[in-house]
Amino acid sequence: MFTPSGGSILITEHFEEKSLEIEQELLPLRCVRFIREDFKIEDAKEVISEAYKSESQMKTLILGAKSFTIPAQNALLKILEEPPPNIVFLLLAPNKSTFLPTVRSRLSLSQEHSEKHHEPISLTLRTLDLSGMFSWIKEHEKFKKHEAKELIEHLFYHAVHVEGLSLTTVQIEGFDKAFRLIELNARVQNVLVMILMNFLKEVKRVR
Repeated sequence: MFTPSGGSILITEHFEEKSLEIEQELLPLRCVRFIREDFKIEDAKEVISEAYKSESQMKTLILGAKSFTIPAQNALLKILEEPPPNIVFLLLAPNKSTFLPTVRSRLSLSQEHSEKHHEPISLTLRTLDLSGMFSWIKEHEKFKKHEAKELIEHLFYHAVHVEGLSLTTVQIEGFDKAFRLIELNARVQNVLVMILMNFLKEVKRVR
């Protein structure tokens, strides 16, 4: 059963059916569902408007879609971090890579099914040097768009959960920008360099 406590992301293949199920579970608390095929900036504005309607009791806003555009996610960032009183957000999508790292960092995340398998990354970010960085990038520079997005997702997971790094704002924003650039068909090599240079600079600064 879904319990409203702050904002959260739920990864589910059946986001529309799940939103109805959650709405029934939360009765008599009020829910407002925003279920779309693609969640766009105009949908985000509608959600923000609904969120700022004064509520005396808890209200859950359920946002579900196959994809959330980057402008829509950016528009939601502030209100997800500082929601109005009595407002809870629940975001539903088939894959957590749908969401920018900055969005995921503001919400708890759970999956309806087992955790997605993350491929091991043959790179140690704590001790990253130029030679190791470019050697690793060369192995992946010919990846297609969907492969590159998965690789970036694995790299983010590796940094946070395998190496246990506390990412700086610059490093998190680097992952965000990487997803945007891949969507715009930027060269994979350039995108990976951009991400990893943030870690390289951090290592050099500490030294």
